[in-house]
Amino acid sequence: MGGGPGTPELAAAVSNAGGLGSLGVAYMTPDEIRDTIRRTRALTSGPIHVNLFAGGFVLPRFEPGPMLAILIEIHAALGLPAPALPAPPRDPFPDQFEAVLAARPEVFSFTFGTLDRPAMAKLRSRGIAILGTATTVEEGRILADAGVDAVVAQGSEAGAHRGTFTVPFEAAMVPTVQLVRDIARFAPVIASGGIMDGRDIRIMLENGASAAQLGTAFLPCPESGAAEAYRQALLATKSDTTVVTRAFSGRPARGLRNEFIARLEGREDAILPYPLQNVLTRPMRTAAAKLGVAGFLSLWAGQGVARCRMMPAGDLVMQLLRECANAAPAASRS
Repeated sequence: MGGGPGTPELAAAVSNAGGLGSLGVAYMTPDEIRDTIRRTRALTSGPIHVNLFAGGFVLPRFEPGPMLAILIEIHAALGLPAPALPAPPRDPFPDQFEAVLAARPEVFSFTFGTLDRPAMAKLRSRGIAILGTATTVEEGRILADAGVDAVVAQGSEAGAHRGTFTVPFEAAMVPTVQLVRDIARFAPVIASGGIMDGRDIRIMLENGASAAQLGTAFLPCPESGAAEAYRQALLATKSDTTVVTRAFSGRPARGLRNEFIARLEGREDAILPYPLQNVLTRPMRTAAAKLGVAGFLSLWAGQGVARCRMMPAGDLVMQLLRECANAAPAASRS
């Protein structure tokens, strides 16, 4: 939910309805992080969850020419100047992490790796609950051994970036239910991936999850910061058209297949590593959002996207709770 869709208004609405409102702040500066958490605090007395990217910030050798050539034509069509290769940015995590520590959210989670002992100790000393993202059982064990309070089990159905950090992402495409069931044997687990309604939540709980994390389901909500073209693309989807692609950011992520993804199919070698690809495509994505051109937006979505529904976030939380309570238990579904 980082990069725009997650807003203080959305997080606060979820927390006010009894859920755990989340803020994806990985693309924010430390000042923006502090301001975003402060604005959320002003809207809710409930708990707040903040997520950062931790790890995977290493740039291999690359050749920018092919990617720049692809973007020149797109920039011209969107009325943008020719693309220019950005300077390699430094890892923002250390400064972002200090901003999060100062703001003291009730819950902190991280993706793309694990934290060292000093970082874990800093969180503990402030009474902040700690969650880590795993896409395999092995990653779950690493996080549990590191001392997280719970493991977010990101199944293969999940939208947006794959949190894999020990193997190539293709080796970590484990269905959510299976991943939840296996990790629950040794750690508290939060199910994430393809969960769209209360029945999905009930299934995850029956398979060992302590909670469920939903992202795609909340994107159409009016409190979401998703661009209108993004929201309409989600609501118009009648079947699963998602693919896992590196096209927009340089990291594997699941979203609706669109024109930009199609242009890069068979040309994956041109894609720059994260975060350069993410920075390089940002002007294109920003302009596309303003112009309502969904073909050049990163339309992140999970495999349950066809079941998106638009309603206020607080109403959606209550609807999910009702659906979960009313869902038939596994024994009667078999």
